[in-house]
Amino acid sequence: MTRKTVASRIAWLAAALIAAALPCSASAQQDYPNRPVRLIVVAGEGGNTDRLARLLSVRLTASFKQQVIVDPRPGGSGIIAAEITARAKPDGYTLLLTFHAHTINAAKGDKLPYHPVNDFTPITQLTAAGSLLTVNAVSPPRSLKEFIAWTRSLKRPLNAGVPGSGSGGYLAAEMYARMAGVNAQSINHPGSGKALIGLMAGDYDYAFTGIQGAMVQVRQGRLRAIAVTTPKRMKGLPDIPAMAEELPGFDVSGWWGVLAPVRLPKALQTRLHDEFVKALLVPEMREMIEADGAEPVGNSPEEFRKMLLDDLQKWPKVIKSSSTRK
Repeated sequence: MTRKTVASRIAWLAAALIAAALPCSASAQQDYPNRPVRLIVVAGEGGNTDRLARLLSVRLTASFKQQVIVDPRPGGSGIIAAEITARAKPDGYTLLLTFHAHTINAAKGDKLPYHPVNDFTPITQLTAAGSLLTVNAVSPPRSLKEFIAWTRSLKRPLNAGVPGSGSGGYLAAEMYARMAGVNAQSINHPGSGKALIGLMAGDYDYAFTGIQGAMVQVRQGRLRAIAVTTPKRMKGLPDIPAMAEELPGFDVSGWWGVLAPVRLPKALQTRLHDEFVKALLVPEMREMIEADGAEPVGNSPEEFRKMLLDDLQKWPKVIKSSSTRK
């Protein structure tokens, strides 16, 4: 048998194997899902992220006619859950519900066992949410303009309570110090609740925390709401200004979204995107999201990917500025 004949047979066999695999792949996608789907969640049970995941799982289970299992994998600012997803088979049966820490981890210079964009297939951004800037009810400033003037006038270092390094509140506090030109130290806590307790006790000058928990204290008269960190006022809080109204360009919007392993087939990416967006349109889902101080999004995979890449460009500058300042 000549070399030419051997090469010809090898090429024929390779083509035959590819052709045989195509119908199976197409069939698998057409039948999707034919077994339970695992939705890995970066947070533990009981919080807003977990509640969002469980409401989504109910809607998707009904639509898929297959159970969508919520699998909480807290710890490591989402790194544990993300690594499991990045190493999973790209067949649509392992999905990740994550949030802005996914890109902030990389922005902080952490050595990750994956690339936060290139090792995943974007499905959609589910929600967007800002943080709320509050002060103690006995503090002098009553408006955003007064707050900025007050922090600039103080001749001592300021303290800001935030819910953890890398959180949206942390980034907002660091961006405020940078844009307003004040000397402020961010004091990290395991969650917004602890930061708010410290603010009410007079331990800090101000706090950037989750909106829902802070508004409870605002309505009870313990704290005063100054501004939201989204680029515009939020629909649910129209009387509270956006930071950008006095500091143009200020935008710290947290996000929650769904990712799959890289190389997920396009047909499955489209199917999953459509299913998640459809779930977001359910009134119960929208009410829950808005009650938590967030807004539903449901953008395209391409838009979600661009947002992730923009994060990788934006946040290192803020974090580097904070480390230089301190």
